[in-house]
Amino acid sequence: MEEKKRLVAVGFEGSANKIGVGIVSLDGAILANPRHTYVTPPGQGFLPRETANHHLHHLLPLLHSAMAEASLSPSDLACLCYTKGPGMGAPLQVAAVAVRLLSQLWNKPIVAVNHCVAHIEMGRCVTGAEDPVVLYVSGGNTQVIAFSEGRYRIFGETIDIAVGNCLDRFARVLTLSNDPSPGYNIEQLAKKGEKFIDLPYVVKGMDVSFSGILSYIEATATEKLKNNECTPADLCYSLQETIFAMLVEITERAMAHCDKKDVLIVGGVGCNERLQEMMRIMCSERGGRLFATDDRYCVDNGAMIAYTGLLAYQRGITTPLEDTTFTQRFRTDEVEAVWREDEG
Repeated sequence: MEEKKRLVAVGFEGSANKIGVGIVSLDGAILANPRHTYVTPPGQGFLPRETANHHLHHLLPLLHSAMAEASLSPSDLACLCYTKGPGMGAPLQVAAVAVRLLSQLWNKPIVAVNHCVAHIEMGRCVTGAEDPVVLYVSGGNTQVIAFSEGRYRIFGETIDIAVGNCLDRFARVLTLSNDPSPGYNIEQLAKKGEKFIDLPYVVKGMDVSFSGILSYIEATATEKLKNNECTPADLCYSLQETIFAMLVEITERAMAHCDKKDVLIVGGVGCNERLQEMMRIMCSERGGRLFATDDRYCVDNGAMIAYTGLLAYQRGITTPLEDTTFTQRFRTDEVEAVWREDEG
């Protein structure tokens, strides 16, 4: 009987090339978290229409799988949660429409969730990090964040493309496989690199820029590889070392500014073991700790949406049906984190 009283939610994530359905209880127990990735041929990115079609094809099978794994029926759910944004418009629309329909079929309230905040809350839940500086690094976002006065404030960010987008686009130059992800395959190739190639290092205060580095290494790759001056592994190694050093620098600057000792890395690029290693060294030198997770939680998933939606729901927040929209631009600091209001 006690089991039935637990607040349980289902979450739908589909902001980029992954469609995920997660079922989570308020105590952080992940009851199910299946997902499916749209993988394109080497050298190609994923386009909105094709990605949306992929999500349409896989959403219902994932929902059936998640409900079966969790041994739940619709009556057991407290609410339905979905990613409102940020992300790609067409893929976001798939989850938004599905949730509207299910809400009316199952007579359940809806909670719209910010994708970035969901990454943070999932990371805090899984790692136990209480009040860290957050480095959020993914294909679409690069931000240094800390909680202050009821919101997750952005202290530094990319001024052009995201770090994950930089890695993905360079992987296309090298025609690396997109399975399981281009960033992962760059990471594996970088481990074999021996020669460091100097690349532009662009930190502007608390912000970073990656577009110039990408343009430079694309030109360098064509020229140096043609002349056998370096290997693809050398280029991957050099790119990682440079851009990760930039991220460590702005994170450390935010730690000093906010007077915090711990760091939490979230987002798909946060799975990278070299980035984690570099950040761990910096944290230990400052007497702090690094908190990070693996691809189960770093990479986009439905559980992070369900959990964050539940945090809002238990504070009385739901989204009226007419407001269950989606948006490609939804800033992290637009969200009032009411579930942390006791922390100031």
